[in-house]
Amino acid sequence: MSYWNGRNWVSEPSESKEGPKRSRRLLGASFEASLIVLLMFGLIAGTALAAKGGGGKPSGGDSSSGLSLVMVDPADTIANHGDQVTFSVVTTATDKPWVRLDCYQSDTWVSTSSAGFFPAYPWPATFTLASGGWTSGPGDCTATLYMVTSNGRSRSLAALTFHVSE
Repeated sequence: MSYWNGRNWVSEPSESKEGPKRSRRLLGASFEASLIVLLMFGLIAGTALAAKGGGGKPSGGDSSSGLSLVMVDPADTIANHGDQVTFSVVTTATDKPWVRLDCYQSDTWVSTSSAGFFPAYPWPATFTLASGGWTSGPGDCTATLYMVTSNGRSRSLAALTFHVSE
């Protein structure tokens, strides 16, 4: 299975030049972040389905999805205002996953953008943590992994919320 490593599509994971110790740490951190995202999504979806009272459409098969934050500047470990970020995306639900990033300062929506995380998407899948409405200061962002269904509607697959420092 291929996956998006934050910069391009990779068929198989490769060891970094720094050796297996760093790659194991990164893999462990990615796994932990993905597990947290999946658990949160499962709790939200379970609550929604419980409130619905059953009778929903069958999903047509099992699928798993997750995403984790990747700093474009590898020396930077904290998301700050003005930084560029991307996401490591894993899904079996579609071959054309999308990520939408919505950012807020307090309760004010200050930024939104989307990018495709598939080979035919023609632009870089990076996001700048700033906008015309967000010129400075901290914020909170939510990245939503989604797919576009055959009838043109979007279906959320996973979500990740993170804080942006000044």
